Amino acid sequence: MSRLQVVSGKGGTGKTTVAAALALALATEGRRTLLVEVEGRQGIAQLFETEALPYEERKIAVAPGGGEVYALAIDPELALLDYLQMFYKLGSAGRALKKLGAIDFATTIAPGLRDVLLTGKACEAVRRKDRSGRFVYDHVVMDAPPTGRITRFLNVNDEVAGLAKIGPIHNQAQAVMRVLKSPGTAVHLVALLEEMPVQETADGISELRGAKLPVGRVIVNMVRPTLLEQSDLDLAQAVPRTALARSLSDAGLGGARRGGLAERLVDPLLRQADEYAERFALEHEQRAVLAELGLPLHELPLLAEGMDLAGLYELATELRQQGIS
Repeated sequence: MSRLQVVSGKGGTGKTTVAAALALALATEGRRTLLVEVEGRQGIAQLFETEALPYEERKIAVAPGGGEVYALAIDPELALLDYLQMFYKLGSAGRALKKLGAIDFATTIAPGLRDVLLTGKACEAVRRKDRSGRFVYDHVVMDAPPTGRITRFLNVNDEVAGLAKIGPIHNQAQAVMRVLKSPGTAVHLVALLEEMPVQETADGISELRGAKLPVGRVIVNMVRPTLLEQSDLDLAQAVPRTALARSLSDAGLGGARRGGLAERLVDPLLRQADEYAERFALEHEQRAVLAELGLPLHELPLLAEGMDLAGLYELATELRQQGIS
């Protein structure tokens, strides 16, 4: 598996949940994973039922087999201070700039600077080694912006490197792009079996490929269980109403008399069957569209009890069983 795993998806597809489950799955068997949040929503803290994440790497979970998941919510202003200290040794002068509001101004106004800082911090974590020369993290998982702007977000360093021809900014941007466009990176897209998320996934993959960014997998989230196969749906359409009422009566759902419970249940059941058949056909169609994209395809179930920490571990187990580990 690639060392940098970027997770994007249309809003509402559950990309943060998938990113968190992926981080847990990758941390199994004693490995260490860093889960990075770049949008400032504190979604990771909510999923892991912990307090808001500061701008520091903090252990938030232990994976099966003793692995560890760390998390980091990147603050663009503090990341800029780190950058200024790293390349210009500003020290207290950098803190003074923050007090004057210059840091906030720079990250808000300067084109692309915010995204440069966010991607740069994540890539630094990917490259970081300890004193023995081993990587500090086996994997870094980034909960990235939505599909509509993921390509520009990841490609902004290429633009900056082109604008700044020499100097530390140029060198830093090039170093980040070497990580982002390397075989050691994979950009995964999260989708639902619905027309708009699937179309946005297809468009996002096309844009990523056009920018020569490494596309990884498509992860279909919140997949509802299959209750009836196509043969069952065909049978429901073919069975006469009287025969269905008689079957319900034989099953103990009301007597066989006209107007009884069994007969009154026929119309609601047929309506439900029609609704399910429509959804079944739509999901089958969208699966076919995703399959044509030529990427590994994985599915995660819709959890009937809602999402909590136990559910997160359940999704991580699903990913491991599907070969993402």
